Amino acid sequence: MLMIGNGRMVTRNDEQPFLENGAVVLDGTVIREVGTTEEMKKKYPEAEFLDAKGGVIMPAFINTHEHIYSAMARGLSVKGYDPKGFLDILDGMWWTIDRHLNNERTYHSAIATYMDSIKNGVTTVFDHHASFGEIPDSLSAIEQAAKELGVRTCLCYEVSDRDGKEKARQSVMENARFLRHAREDKSGMLAGMMGLHASFTLSDETLELCAAEKTEESGYHIHVAEGIEDLHHCLKHYSKRILDRLMDCNILGPKTITAHCIYVNKHEIELLKETDTMVVHNPESNMGNACGCPPTMEIVHQGVLTGLGTDGYTHDMTESYKVANILHKHHLCDATAAWAEVPEMLFHGNAQIAGRYFERPLGVLKEGAAADVIVTDYVPLTPMDASNCNGHILFGMTGRSVVTTVCNGKVLMKDRVLTGIDEEKAWADCRQSAAGLWNDING
Repeated sequence: MLMIGNGRMVTRNDEQPFLENGAVVLDGTVIREVGTTEEMKKKYPEAEFLDAKGGVIMPAFINTHEHIYSAMARGLSVKGYDPKGFLDILDGMWWTIDRHLNNERTYHSAIATYMDSIKNGVTTVFDHHASFGEIPDSLSAIEQAAKELGVRTCLCYEVSDRDGKEKARQSVMENARFLRHAREDKSGMLAGMMGLHASFTLSDETLELCAAEKTEESGYHIHVAEGIEDLHHCLKHYSKRILDRLMDCNILGPKTITAHCIYVNKHEIELLKETDTMVVHNPESNMGNACGCPPTMEIVHQGVLTGLGTDGYTHDMTESYKVANILHKHHLCDATAAWAEVPEMLFHGNAQIAGRYFERPLGVLKEGAAADVIVTDYVPLTPMDASNCNGHILFGMTGRSVVTTVCNGKVLMKDRVLTGIDEEKAWADCRQSAAGLWNDING
């Protein structure tokens, strides 16, 4: 039994949202009880005590749209790469990288991503993977890394016709294989989805194959209207908007994640609401790729379950929080925009999205929830309570404020040092793998 206490506790539980000097008691993989440090020490004197030293104790973060395959892109300059728009960025950078990924490089990309996630207090990752250099068993390479590092993950492979029908077929089969494997896993740490790239790289024939191979309990994870080109393609080739096409293909629904949703109209937002389809907003990526600002505030206001992701741009959820907060204020010329909506997405939307794939409650510190907890070294200058804790997180913390990360009851990082893995060797192996990738790309 492990007790984490002596810190200001943000629980995300409406019945007991904040404790000035709180403690959470972990019993194996679940939370046994939450209360004041004094109360919990008296009740559980035998529990091992982890001292938060006055910092903030919170539920671990959840990232609902990540790209592990992009881990080795930092600083990469591809010869001849001179993008003039979003399609050039996709083909010249990201698809070039994934075409050179084999399973060994995918594994090291996953190790690097998950290590960085743990460092930033993220313990649950929904990844959307692509490695057209080697497709079969690529999701198992990622699963191996997740198990070694002790993180919870939901995986899918990005089906696309962009590299031909045979690779599209292999991609569908990799999803199908992994979906059946994940269904048999009873650890509560693994889940699967049917991954799709985007409407403009998917034929009706390929979508029919995906539907035939998808397990009944799973949904789809797809990029929707990330670039205007996606919408134009759908209108030209199918005479309908993207979400109408996905609706006609029976892709929308409560188990499906639609990432981005930048170029969607009022009708499509209503369609998302009616079908209870999930949306994940990725503000830094949208800005970095100059794709535009999605109508995320309107999507949230219409009651669509909306989460926050990073799209591989970062692994720090507080960074996405900060960027989303200012993006929508700037875009709408409204200083009041995004104050409530973005933390709702990050702290409640992501937890609800995860709840559709993982049985035990995530993103909350309460009895029976998953034992996923982080401790930060943030000690507030000004008063902190349930009414203003989000402001403290927004303006006072970064991912690197996290000093301890616990997932499923296991301490993955303590005092900024990863446990259970030789971190120095792991990073060295990842660097060697990245060098090989870069050499293959540029010669």
